[in-house]
Amino acid sequence: MDASQVVEEPFPAQSKVATGSVDGIPTEASVLHFSDKILITLSQEGRLSQWIQVPLSAPSSATVDMALSNPSLLPMSHLTPKTLLGGGGEERESLAQLYAVQIASHIARRNPDEQRTLVVGLGLKTLKPDREAFFDVIELIQKVL
Repeated sequence: MDASQVVEEPFPAQSKVATGSVDGIPTEASVLHFSDKILITLSQEGRLSQWIQVPLSAPSSATVDMALSNPSLLPMSHLTPKTLLGGGGEERESLAQLYAVQIASHIARRNPDEQRTLVVGLGLKTLKPDREAFFDVIELIQKVL
């Protein structure tokens, strides 16, 4: 294709990137908003090793739960994560799903009408049940949302 025919346009999906530290390691978080999905990645040293999806649409029985304003850090009960790729063992997979559900809960509480599916790509060097690292992740994700 001739260079004169190339038209540079911004990427059509809204996006945002932020950097921070998780467990003392430089970490990059990004979000891409597509019409049917919200894609969030959390990467250390350029890695992405686990992919989890969480549908944000709620069955009608969960609408009461969503209607109540609950700023707690507990995940919403109607959200069901599913690992798409990666795993790394039962404990690592469970923690990754907890992170994904927590992110989904934050999105659903912020916008109760959100119906898209959240896809989370995690590439944390170590994923451990550590309170400080958990709050580092949540704080970094909030910067991109």
